Amino acid sequence: MLVRVQEVLTPLQVEAFRAALGAGGWVDGRVTAGAQSALAKRNLQVPEDDPMARELGQTVLTALGRNETFVSAALPFRVFPPLFNRYDEGMGFGAHVDNSIRFAPGGLRVRTDLSCTLFLTPPEDYDGGELVIEDSYGEQSVKFDAGDMVLYPASSLHRVNPITRGSRWASFFWVQSMVKDDGQRALLHRMDNAIRETRLALGDEHSAVLGLTATYHNLLRMWAEV
Repeated sequence: MLVRVQEVLTPLQVEAFRAALGAGGWVDGRVTAGAQSALAKRNLQVPEDDPMARELGQTVLTALGRNETFVSAALPFRVFPPLFNRYDEGMGFGAHVDNSIRFAPGGLRVRTDLSCTLFLTPPEDYDGGELVIEDSYGEQSVKFDAGDMVLYPASSLHRVNPITRGSRWASFFWVQSMVKDDGQRALLHRMDNAIRETRLALGDEHSAVLGLTATYHNLLRMWAEV
């Protein structure tokens, strides 16, 4: 399931992020890649322990905690602290699958059920740089507005096409979901959306709303790992 999460950051927040990142120190992005992925990865990254990056990452996490689409689609249990990368002209990332386990600061292990890319550059400011994700529906090419985020299964083969003009900045991170199966998680997300629509049409006290809500929570109770 691929989900667009709109307006995670406001335009003013995006502007502030870019100003802070522009003054930061970028290093070779291969520092966070596995041995095989490092062969295909050509980008820049802010070091994980950079205080500025950690502060910006906390802002992202706070925004995601208020975002109904993200919470509904991801059902987050743990979120890896957001990182920041940059693709300049000629840079890209060949086809790869993300590592299954990441170690967060303090040694906490995070199972990477979902991958997230939060765009920080308007799409008109660069050519190339599309995030191309292969799933059961074929290839999907993603190039969203600054402040928007894509959420997709970390098990998917994906790549970032080479930049041919400009520079593409983003935040990227992973989510361990309470429901690790993508099919079950997608079903719950669709049901949650249907419940919202039914509540608006029929009201919270209608028997159909109560029945759908009970079924949703019973399925979540059956499938969740907490």
